[in-house]
Amino acid sequence: MTTYTPTLDHQLLERLRGSVRGHIVEPGDPDYDEARKVYNAMHDRRPAIIVRAVDAGDVIATVDFARDQGLPLAVRGGSHSVPGYGTCDGGVVLDLGLMHGVRVDPETRTAWVEGGATWADVNHATYAFGLATTGGVVSTTGVGGLTTGGGMGYLARRCGLACDNLVSVDLVTADGSFVTCTSEQHSDLMWAVRGGGGNFGVVTSFAYRLHPIADILGGPVFFPLDGDVIRRYRELVAEADDNLGALLVVGLGPPVPFLPERWHGRPLCGVVTCWTGPEDEDDRIQDRLAALGPVLGRHVERMPYPVINTLFDDLVPPGLYHYWKGTFTQGLSDGAVEACVEYGATTPSIQSVTVAFPIDGACHRVGPEETAFSYRDADYSFALSGTLTTRADCEAQKDWVRGFHQALEPHSMEGGYVNFIDGDDQNLVRANYRANYTRLTDLKRHYDPGNLFRLNHNIAP
Repeated sequence: MTTYTPTLDHQLLERLRGSVRGHIVEPGDPDYDEARKVYNAMHDRRPAIIVRAVDAGDVIATVDFARDQGLPLAVRGGSHSVPGYGTCDGGVVLDLGLMHGVRVDPETRTAWVEGGATWADVNHATYAFGLATTGGVVSTTGVGGLTTGGGMGYLARRCGLACDNLVSVDLVTADGSFVTCTSEQHSDLMWAVRGGGGNFGVVTSFAYRLHPIADILGGPVFFPLDGDVIRRYRELVAEADDNLGALLVVGLGPPVPFLPERWHGRPLCGVVTCWTGPEDEDDRIQDRLAALGPVLGRHVERMPYPVINTLFDDLVPPGLYHYWKGTFTQGLSDGAVEACVEYGATTPSIQSVTVAFPIDGACHRVGPEETAFSYRDADYSFALSGTLTTRADCEAQKDWVRGFHQALEPHSMEGGYVNFIDGDDQNLVRANYRANYTRLTDLKRHYDPGNLFRLNHNIAP
């Protein structure tokens, strides 16, 4: 494979070296191949340089270098971007992974989180104070990409999306400016980064509102892959109060000890529960889950909230081959249920898991124009994840995801969640933002007219 290698301006590169306290990695360096890896092995790219930043000064210097050199700029947090936007060929990778500090103020229930932190970093720091905020469902996911795209997780029904809990961000814009954004200052940028992705700059620090959540009742219950089970799940979510987070999963039985071996690798569905309500109601929740259908296996118990955020970590380690699509639905129609049963039966691997995230409750109490994330009338967000352990059969894996997405289309809303769609869905960007798209393009034109931040689901200026 031939990769374009740009000629770097020696003077600009030396200026960058003198400005950066972190580590600059170039082709030929012993750690180059390791430094260029990203979570999704589908993307094997060779950047011209990788800057491992340690502070906002490094970020500013790197943004200035990429802009002045005219190079593509990929911003990497947890490196989980399924389309591979955390890397590039022949450009600059700004790796924030060393910027992962978290500071918690328990009195104001606020956490200040550096831009390269993961949800494992956040959950560890906040749990010590009996606090939490909405994060992802894999602990190695970076806070930056998840939050700026919207941010779904177990706590969304009670606490809202991750972006709903943002109270401020520190942002480096395309001209190298460092700005602090809140509802009072640079409020236009604050609005844009709450769902607008990485289009408007590099967030070096997030401040999150925290909630009094420590131990929860959580874990998975598995059932046969049956439409009646999914319809009963639909009723459960519609009736439950916001303290119940309950993700629907459809896939193949994982090799876990609480699931009989005869079900390993066979199609099934399940509910991953996160109950943050009173402990004396745990038995009622357990009974309600058991009533969904024949229980094949379960592991639901009291646990620290950070633990539930790690349950899928071993199933999807770095280095697998991912291809995703996503869609929003209002309710869970019988047609959507039938599509889940049909395509769930042909799931391509144990690592391929379809997840439906309920995003009603607190998510519905934010207006569609209050943040850039506009799907406040959606009840579910589907992640259709085709994942393999080798590159073989990747085209068949993509066909399965596309077919599933097409089967859901008549039962879905236009557009999809930016964190669940792949790089071949750039044509959906306008639909992803609906009525907010025009305002976002105006802001993009003002803050990034040259489209420096284009390695994303791009809002073109």
